[in-house]
Amino acid sequence: MPYKRGPKWVGQVRKMHQGRQFKKEKKFDTKAEAKAWETRMQSKPVNDWLPATGTTCLGDWAQEYLDFAKARFSVKTYKEKRLAFRLLFQSADPSTPVENLKPLAALKHIQKQQEQRSGYAANKDRKNLLAGWAWGIKYMDPPLPEPNPFMVERMPEKRHPRYIPSFEDVWKVYDMAKGQDRCMLLAYIHLAARRGEIFRLKWEDVDFQRARVRLFTRKRQSGTWEFDWLPMTEDLKEALEDQRKKVDSEWVFPNPETKTAYYERKRWLKGLCQEAGVQSFGLHSIRHLSASILAQDGVPAVHIQAILRHKKLSTTERYLHQLGDLRASIEVLSRKQKPSGEPSTPQTAFAVKLSAA
Repeated sequence: MPYKRGPKWVGQVRKMHQGRQFKKEKKFDTKAEAKAWETRMQSKPVNDWLPATGTTCLGDWAQEYLDFAKARFSVKTYKEKRLAFRLLFQSADPSTPVENLKPLAALKHIQKQQEQRSGYAANKDRKNLLAGWAWGIKYMDPPLPEPNPFMVERMPEKRHPRYIPSFEDVWKVYDMAKGQDRCMLLAYIHLAARRGEIFRLKWEDVDFQRARVRLFTRKRQSGTWEFDWLPMTEDLKEALEDQRKKVDSEWVFPNPETKTAYYERKRWLKGLCQEAGVQSFGLHSIRHLSASILAQDGVPAVHIQAILRHKKLSTTERYLHQLGDLRASIEVLSRKQKPSGEPSTPQTAFAVKLSAA
């Protein structure tokens, strides 16, 4: 069926031939013209298409790679790659043979993204398209031509430092949270976890007997799920034991609407920040804050690396901006006092001072 792309209507046809799917698209001024062209093309053998398409087209490459990416990477990464292709096809016709895409055209597309969005966004698209073409060279039949047209210069970036809230602001937000949300925030601060790691946490990943939590991540080049066990602070253990009594689900923090794990909570933390009257911050900022707290308390960088579960110490050092028992190190997050000087309690365990040096 024809579809609208900007002011034009695009006709599209697909056919199987010798075990391969061929696709052809063409732009028209009206939907009727596009539909009539589709009808004509469907009646023609695929061999009649080949002189026009020459070889694999950009649309075929994109579809093959995105199918691979959907099965291999996280939902967030897949959507990032899909957006890169969608924007590419605003500059290039998907029916263009792959050998017709030259480095100059790729460079102009990346420059356009820099102008319309940002250097950071343009470089992210460049990275994904570069990876997609490299995958096509390695796996597609026939392989995509070399050299990779997206091997172009990176765009200059103006990156703003991530906003890291003060401990006092985190405490105010914590006070606004109730029930399960409060326990979830405690898990983020005491485990320095990534957003998705807490969203998909299951009870089978919580070992109360050994006081530890298993966190899964797939932030590796292979896309393989990997896990690490982190010790629970006493306060987090008590909070999770209370949460276990209230939840009848395999998930530690189930979405009350779907009864399954959260995928995202776009307005949740922002709403709590507004209620607390503090500058908005994200869940990943809490991870940075936890790293800062540990560093200011003198915890060795190697321990902080283990808590954050970074493969490289250099990544941890970027977090800090500046060997012993890991359990003793992470308990620092629980031992600190509230800003008021009152002792920590099981429900307020993550009250720690950024100002304490």
